[in-house]
Parts: sequence; C-alpha cells; structure tokens
Amino acid sequence: MKKIGLTTTIPVEIVFAAGMVPVDLNNIFINHDNSSKMVEKAELAGYPRNLCGWIKGLYSTVLAEKEIRSIIAVTQGDCSNTHALMETLQLKGIEIIPFSYPFDRDREMLKLQIDKLIQALHTNWSQVNKWKKRLDAIRAKVHKLDLLTWQENLITSEENHLYQVSCSDFWGEPALFEEKLEQILQETEKRKPMEKTIRLGYIGVPPIITDLYSSVEEMGARIIFNEVQRQFSMPYPTVDLLEQYRLYTYPYDIFARLDDISREIETRKIDGIIHYTQSFCYRQIQDLIIRQKLSVPVLTLEGDRPGPLDARNKIRLESFLELFW
Repeated sequence: MKKIGLTTTIPVEIVFAAGMVPVDLNNIFINHDNSSKMVEKAELAGYPRNLCGWIKGLYSTVLAEKEIRSIIAVTQGDCSNTHALMETLQLKGIEIIPFSYPFDRDREMLKLQIDKLIQALHTNWSQVNKWKKRLDAIRAKVHKLDLLTWQENLITSEENHLYQVSCSDFWGEPALFEEKLEQILQETEKRKPMEKTIRLGYIGVPPIITDLYSSVEEMGARIIFNEVQRQFSMPYPTVDLLEQYRLYTYPYDIFARLDDISREIETRKIDGIIHYTQSFCYRQIQDLIIRQKLSVPVLTLEGDRPGPLDARNKIRLESFLELFW
C-alpha cells in the first residue's frame, strides 16, 4: 500500500479510506536513531541555523524515507515555514498535496478543503465515514487511557504522550495500534497507583526534548495533561467529520485553545503548566497571552534541537517545582 507523509494531523480518515498508509513525519523524525543528525543534514543542504528544528528534521526525514513520494502538507493552521519546506521538497521530486484549516473555523471552507482532499486521494464520503467510525472506536480507548492517567494515576506521563500523539497516524496500522493499546489498558489492572505528586499540565507542540517526561517524574511531579497530543485524539465525540475537525483546537486561534486548557486545569486539578515553545516559532509570541489568561503558575521551556533536557532548563524546571512543595 502506498505510504503518504503528513506534516501534522489532518483528517486521516481520508487517507485510510483511499487505501493508503499515513505516516506522521514528525514521529519518524523524533524517533530516529540520530535525530540531531537529521537536523544537521538539512543545514548542510542550505537550511538556515535560525529555523525550527522540526522543519529541518522533516526535510531530512522525507529524503531518507524512500517509500514516501507524496506528502499532505498543512499550509494553514500549523507551522508558517511549511510553505518553504514543501517548495524545497518539490525540488526533490516529492508530490505535495496542500490542506488548510480556515482560521475562523468556517464550516463551508473546511468542507471545501476536505472535499478537495477526498478528490485528490480518489476516495469518497461513504468510505471516509466508515473509517471515522473505525478510528473513533480506537480513539475512545485512548480517551480511557487519558482518564487512567489523571484520575487513577496508573499511566505514566510518557505513555499518555506517546499514545495520544500517535493518533495522528495510528502508526499507519490501526489494528496493531489498537492491539498494543488494549495490552497497556489490561496491564493497568495489575499496576499500583503512582504516589500523589505535583500535577502538571503540558501545553504547546509536542517537545523536541527527548527526556522531558521522565525528567519531570524523576523530580517528583507528573504531567497529567498533554494539550496538543490530546487534541490529536479528537477528544470531543461527534458523528460529523466536519464538526470533529472544527472542534479540534490546535490549528485555530489561541483563545479556543485556552478555553480547553482552562477547563482541563480545573477538571484535573492541575497545579502548574509547562508551556513548551520551539525556538524560532511564531507561537512563542502566544506565551504573553497564555500567561495573562491562565490561573495557575506557568513555566515556559524552549527547545531547539533533539536531545535531552539541558542544564539550564533542568535548573529552571527544578526551581519551578519548588513553588509547590
């Protein structure tokens, strides 16, 4: 089956309906044996140093993945550098299929984009809706895993992150993903609840820092809410595919995201928030809005290239946690 790359979460039901295998390029990049080398390769090819590490990593990942010759690129509602990334990949002979989330969540504009993607991949609404039902059944199990994270303390911070972030493509194998998910849910029946600790939320794009979750737990805290990753799992149940991707908060304005974050802070009794920002990303500007709108202490951590938590950020994280002892 043909593999097709994704630059971020899109209506993945369409890809499966077309008989293709979706591959979230971000997950391939960050799980590479030497993801830092992937960034360096992009810089050697001419990508500037003062550019998002994720974009550079995606460029090298596509060139390394020889089976991926087509990419669905989100050109509105994600990274503003995606346009140039796509142009440099077109230069290498990669087919680019654009997809945009309308900034104002306009239903007709979103339907137009979804219809165009359905046509581009030669499938139809009937097949797409069948796949929505199939994937929603798997998402419901991911939602259960999330509940076991913050209600029962049976799922680790990193497990919560990994299974939610993987809902962007379901590993390209929904049956295998579901099987592994069921295994971990069964394992929780034998686990003892983790000790009560400082309860943190994580907001912003998934981290390029490779050991953030384990580091937080070693310091005596737990991340019980992963904002964007949870959004990848489509947490608001609806039978309408269009409404599902209108409710999905990540591609739209910061204020809709803040409504969701604030509700979860109250529901999950979160003590503090880690706001992760990627170096050279326009979303760093949103930090000033976040700090004014949230009711709990906020620590802003910045990441640049793949690798473990550096000494500076480790000290800042330790100091932040001291607020809650």
